[in-house]
Amino acid sequence: MATGSVALIYIDPPFNTGRRQTRLRMKTVQDDAGDRVGFGGRRYRTELVERAERPVDEIAGYADQFDDFLGFLRPRLMEAHRVLSPTGSLLFHIDYREVHYCKVMLDQIFGRENFQNEIIWAYDYGARAKKRWPAKHDNILWYTRDPERYTFNLEASDRIPYMAPGLVGAEKAARGKTPTDVWWHTIVSPTGKEKTGYATQKPLGILERIVRVHSNPGDLVLDFFAGSGTAGEAAAKNGRAFCMVDESAEAVAVMEKRLRTKAEKL
Repeated sequence: MATGSVALIYIDPPFNTGRRQTRLRMKTVQDDAGDRVGFGGRRYRTELVERAERPVDEIAGYADQFDDFLGFLRPRLMEAHRVLSPTGSLLFHIDYREVHYCKVMLDQIFGRENFQNEIIWAYDYGARAKKRWPAKHDNILWYTRDPERYTFNLEASDRIPYMAPGLVGAEKAARGKTPTDVWWHTIVSPTGKEKTGYATQKPLGILERIVRVHSNPGDLVLDFFAGSGTAGEAAAKNGRAFCMVDESAEAVAVMEKRLRTKAEKL
């Protein structure tokens, strides 16, 4: 790729969790004694769909363990720095296990002066640990190519409700406010329409916020750990071009299916 050709890079690399990443799939079955209530008061129970019942493209996963995690990431991030445009941004998505090591490395590659924010994506879903505070957030590190000149269209962001709407008046409460560096957003529901079956799929709402604020219409968005292709869909929906890269054949199959109609509309 040409030097300085990409306006926005978002990557969600493996988190080096030490385990294989797979996404469980659930289904609902009508049951008068079930744990869920649906339309008309009908009750349903949830069941885990066994892997043997599922097609290969719905159990996409990977072994998330590296002997030298930073050694794996560094050459890729050096190339990211090279292809990023003069006013471009890198949004690097990781979790609490590796974020401190990755930030030091990104400071070295991009320059500490080009670190702009650490965004906390907070969610509340899944099991709750009993021996420590449950980990319910990811970290997104934002770096720019230049410390002063960069794309940041805050008014293009979606708006969120005020926590105390009675304190700001009816007009402001109805309009909502722009987000801070803590983003409360649910994960992709295991039973929702958005799911693709890919193990580490990120919510479209998170990527749309990033694309709208950190790029302009017509810009190129790059994700070279593209997984399920959420960044590509967010780019397409908002009038940006996209380049999605992944070494996994399963990921490519998921993305092809997901992005074909979106790409045709560009």
